[in-house]
Amino acid sequence: MAIYTRTGDKGKTSLFDGTRVSKSNIRVETYGTVDELNSAIGTVLAVLGNRQKVLSIDIGKELERIQHDLLEIGSALAHPYPLPVTGLDKRPGEFEKLIDHMTAKLPELKQFILPGGSVAGAAIHVSRTISRRTERMLIALMEKEEVDQNIVKYLNRLSDLLFTMARFVNHTDGVKETIWKKR
Repeated sequence: MAIYTRTGDKGKTSLFDGTRVSKSNIRVETYGTVDELNSAIGTVLAVLGNRQKVLSIDIGKELERIQHDLLEIGSALAHPYPLPVTGLDKRPGEFEKLIDHMTAKLPELKQFILPGGSVAGAAIHVSRTISRRTERMLIALMEKEEVDQNIVKYLNRLSDLLFTMARFVNHTDGVKETIWKKR
C-alpha cells in the first residue's frame, strides 16, 4: 500500500466519517497539533535513551503511555462528532499523583524559571509548550463544536506534568534552573 493517496493535493482531507474538509479546518489543526505533541514526546524519549527511569519514576514508561493516550485523543478528534476516549477521565488524577511525587523531591519553586537545562529537560519543556498550544487549539475547536471535556482536562494537566518532569529531569541531571531576571 502506498503512503500517498493524492486526495489531499487540493488542500482537503477526510475526517473519519469521510467528510471532506479544508486542511486548515480547526478540527484538523487540533488533531494535527496533538500529533506534533506526540512526536515531540517521541524526541524526549530518544534523548532520554537508557536514562528513562529517573530515581523512582519511570518517566519513559509514563511518556510512552502518554503517546498512546495522544493517539487515541487525535483519533477521537478526527471524528466530526464528540467521541469519548475510554479511561481518559482517570488520567488527570494519575498525573497529579506523579506531579506531587516529583515535586516532593524538588527544591521549592519561588520564582519563574527559564525553559532549558539539560538536553532532556529542554526537550520536555518544548513538549510542554506544544501541549499548551494543543490545549488552546482544542478550546478554539470547542467554541465551534462539541468535544469530550475529558480531553481538555487531560491536556491541561499534561502541561503541568511536563513542566514538573522537565524540572525533575534537570534536577536529577544536576542542572541548576535559570531564574528569570525581570528587567
